[in-house]
Amino acid sequence: MFKRRKPRSYGQIASDMIYPRGGWRRAGAYVAHRLRRLPDQPHRIARGVAAGIMVNFTPLFGFHFLSAAAVAWIIRGNILAALLATFVGNPVTLPFIALISVGLGREILGLEGDLSPQFIFHEFSKATGELWHNARAIFGHGEMHWYNLGDFATQVFWPYMVGGIILGTVAGIITHYLTVPIFLAYQRRREKKMADRIARASALAAERAAARGATLSGAEGGAAPRPADSPRDI
Repeated sequence: MFKRRKPRSYGQIASDMIYPRGGWRRAGAYVAHRLRRLPDQPHRIARGVAAGIMVNFTPLFGFHFLSAAAVAWIIRGNILAALLATFVGNPVTLPFIALISVGLGREILGLEGDLSPQFIFHEFSKATGELWHNARAIFGHGEMHWYNLGDFATQVFWPYMVGGIILGTVAGIITHYLTVPIFLAYQRRREKKMADRIARASALAAERAAARGATLSGAEGGAAPRPADSPRDI
């Protein structure tokens, strides 16, 4: 009943993940609309958003949903809000997040060397290729080796994790304190609109009842009195 008439192909799904059909502005507006309408307390929704934002700064690609849900559960935030907030980490923002997180992590860990988007992408590509090669080696297609993954863990993954956790925590805290007043104001305005709507409906119902009562009393008051019985009828 709720399925598409024409299912999307895998290529269309991948394309929509990179760039939605309506554009990132429309996708962002949809996520913000869903967040505002969540039936939960403002501080819990804000905690969930903070959890999703924090997880976006980690290199746990493919596990952002699970990680955001786990963090939201730990800090008693709204899990659905955390899942929606992970969409902030998209193909447009992730390269900048990765570059800043890896740079901070390498600075903290004292690593030197060239750092550029091409370097990070190249290291991810080599690690992914080696994982695929080792997965095939399980079934007898070649021998396993781990040197690319070792370099990736030292040069990119651990710096990304260290810098990402620090930046993500700071971004999450800022997001929490910025979004609590927003959700609180929205819910108060929504409650006020609902109260005004109920008051208008009650007033309209009272007016209709009063008008109906006046009509009935007028009809009874204007009826002709019944004549007295004549002597012939006795």
